[in-house]
Amino acid sequence: MSAIEEHKPAEKRRALGRGLDSLLPSGPRLATAAVPQPAVMPPPVVMPTAVPEPGAAPATARATVSTPHGQEIVEIALDLIDENPYQTRRTFDEAALHELAESIQESGLAQPIVVRPGVNGRYVLVLGERRCRASKLAGKTAVPAIVRQLGNEQAAELTVIENLQRQDLNCLEQAYAFARLSREFNLTQEQIGKRVGTSRESVANYTRLLKLPQGALNLIGEGKLGFSEARVLLEAAAYLDAAGVEEMARTAVANQWTVKELKAQVTNLQNPLRNEPSPKQEKHVDPNVADAERRLREALGLRVQVTARSANKGQVVIRYESIEDFDRILDLIGKD
Repeated sequence: MSAIEEHKPAEKRRALGRGLDSLLPSGPRLATAAVPQPAVMPPPVVMPTAVPEPGAAPATARATVSTPHGQEIVEIALDLIDENPYQTRRTFDEAALHELAESIQESGLAQPIVVRPGVNGRYVLVLGERRCRASKLAGKTAVPAIVRQLGNEQAAELTVIENLQRQDLNCLEQAYAFARLSREFNLTQEQIGKRVGTSRESVANYTRLLKLPQGALNLIGEGKLGFSEARVLLEAAAYLDAAGVEEMARTAVANQWTVKELKAQVTNLQNPLRNEPSPKQEKHVDPNVADAERRLREALGLRVQVTARSANKGQVVIRYESIEDFDRILDLIGKD
């Protein structure tokens, strides 16, 4: 998905539980003069009618604007917005951010961000971190925002759902998101699955990745190993210590192993005797043949192999290492 595409309102995936629509109601309602705010939050300020400088943006919130869906939007200074403490995304594509910034410079921010009231007149970001970052790159000082009264659990849930709907989180970011929902809000894997529209098994598979050693997690976070490779490494962890798993992960990246090739390495750990050569069965040697082979070897001073076959047939193989050896064999055979 390009950055410009993300700039447009995201199409909601029906599979994702309640989705953002249910948590951000968009049904028609009467527009009010201002979004309800706590006492510490400054009321929206009507901006002067003077025409601002090109590209300039107001430094404080301005009068409320009602959208066609009934949601109310205010413009909030970027320096009043604190980071989202529940942000699951850890990496941001710089090229995509600059692409989005160019779009914002050209057309403005089409999709408002979502914030919740903070303390001392500040706001806490809920949705739209990429839009905030790109707006700063575009030279904006304020962005349109929807202010929502949300608790910590709702804010965390919204953040996870939005990122999953965009389908560009890596597997490690998803694992951390699910683990945080479980740790901070005591949600079971089944409850998390229902909240974000996935199965309990899927939540369990992602959170299980966090059992891998840090070195392997780093490679996953950098995108050098994917979800399938990570699951195979989990199988290897039953047979290797942490250092061994990290070494296997680094080797897989260095050699560009496919999932199948990595799985083969784990299979070798599970069945260590599988690749060991079977012991050769000793062939029965007729003592008369062995005696003849010994006598020829001593007489010629060379390696001799006598192979007996059925019906009193066989062959004698004399190996020489130099032309001198060959001449000596001819001399011995040619003697009367």
